[in-house]
Amino acid sequence: MPKIVFLPHEEICPEGAVVDAAKGESIVDAALRNGIEIEHACEKSCACTTCHVVVREGYDSLEEADELEDDYLDKAWGLEPDSRLGCQARVADEDLVVEIPKYTINQVSEHH
Repeated sequence: MPKIVFLPHEEICPEGAVVDAAKGESIVDAALRNGIEIEHACEKSCACTTCHVVVREGYDSLEEADELEDDYLDKAWGLEPDSRLGCQARVADEDLVVEIPKYTINQVSEHH
């Protein structure tokens, strides 16, 4: 079973975490299932950028982003070449190392 290493994030995951992920499971679903409250304002429907993540390792194992995801990624804060929307990026056979950016474009969060 692949693992996802979430790098430390000051608010969401201060200590970082290593979680098991099922093949085909999204990064967001794996995070939420393990108590990592990553934002997902559009309820995982690829209609915002609040679940933007940077895949530091294992990026090439993911299926390519489709045009809709690419369009939303263009609006994400801190976009990097290995950025993905966590709701769209699905785990394949390799482990991933994921960084949750410090900020999102979401000005209001239900948890603050």
